[in-house]
Amino acid sequence: MIVANNLSKCFKLYASPADRLKEIVFRSSHHKSYQALDNVSFRVEAGQTLGVLGPNGAGKSTLLKLITGILLPDSGTLHIEGKVTGLLELGTGFNPQLSGRDNIAMNGLLLGMSAEEIVQKEAQIIEFADLGMFIDEVLSTYSSGMVMRLAFAIAINADPACFLIDEALSVGDAGFQQKCMRRIKEFKRQGGAIIFVSHDMNAVKQLCDSAILLDHGVVTLAGEPDSVVNEYSRLLSAQNHENDEFSAQGLEGYGTFEAKIESVTIAGQSGAPVVNSGDKISICVKITAEVDMDKLACGIIIRDKYGQDIYGTNTDLQDKPLAIKRGEGLCVSFEMAINVGVGVYTVGAAIQAIPTEPPRCLNWGDNLLEFEVIHPVKEVFVGLCRLDPQVQITMAQIPPAQITSA
Repeated sequence: MIVANNLSKCFKLYASPADRLKEIVFRSSHHKSYQALDNVSFRVEAGQTLGVLGPNGAGKSTLLKLITGILLPDSGTLHIEGKVTGLLELGTGFNPQLSGRDNIAMNGLLLGMSAEEIVQKEAQIIEFADLGMFIDEVLSTYSSGMVMRLAFAIAINADPACFLIDEALSVGDAGFQQKCMRRIKEFKRQGGAIIFVSHDMNAVKQLCDSAILLDHGVVTLAGEPDSVVNEYSRLLSAQNHENDEFSAQGLEGYGTFEAKIESVTIAGQSGAPVVNSGDKISICVKITAEVDMDKLACGIIIRDKYGQDIYGTNTDLQDKPLAIKRGEGLCVSFEMAINVGVGVYTVGAAIQAIPTEPPRCLNWGDNLLEFEVIHPVKEVFVGLCRLDPQVQITMAQIPPAQITSA
């Protein structure tokens, strides 16, 4: 369990090393103060995962360093039950001149493992890291993905009560990332507490029980992962358009509102927001404009019950030019066969001005419509989507040497 109450951390920033010396010698101020964290509070119970979101410079890394003891808070309290390990900056605690095997011993000691524990778990760590013969090569010859493999294998096998995951996990191949995710879920089922820092919003929605949003060192929102992720998206859009009149507006989402989403509806074979898997449906987005817009794009995003993005597209990607006059209304329809698995899905919609970099968000709305997909109209399948395979069966020639007598 981790309980943080009003954690604050301020750093002194010096224009040059000479200013630091002047401050010491003349006992006068020659620095600027930077408030990295300001009264941050949260609680993570055993068996729970807390997601931490925020733009660059929000204070996420500082928070993790306070939890691991690398830094001390200026004020506030931090209560941690049990050992804390995790992945912060890639390669933290490693010596690049030592072999992977030697780094297991050194890093294990830094994480609080005894020499006996390290010996007992060395084979398990090496097997999980899957580095093969490279385990006895010096770390300076490793790729960033290999370093991450080794770091994760050591940290997760150190029997922590709390595990911290920073963006370092995004390094490496997809197969090992899936292996890490399975191990993280197993750790959570066994009662471990996890703090997960990531820009992967789908991963936050899938793994986390709750989330907080940091902005300039302050927790601006805490709650369900879905709502925090949506607010994070709004924050990023607002930062990309600091010179625009950008606002949030209730259920209508956020944006400059030069053009607005009036409604999102589904018209399909079932005639209601309950459809069969495989039905052809039409998602209709009705938009209006406050000003003349010569070039804009209207798009949709379909998400599953975990908030994961299933499919998204827009009129620009579909090569359908879109323009609208002030006071006009347009209905933009996206027709498709809903070849997804049984379950509940949501639809979000957005209007953006193009071409701009980044695209200027006119109106973005999340979870504007919910619909349910029931039994397939075609063959039953397992998984998230139907791929409509063409199955063929032909005779295969078997070499005589492979034929065994009964």
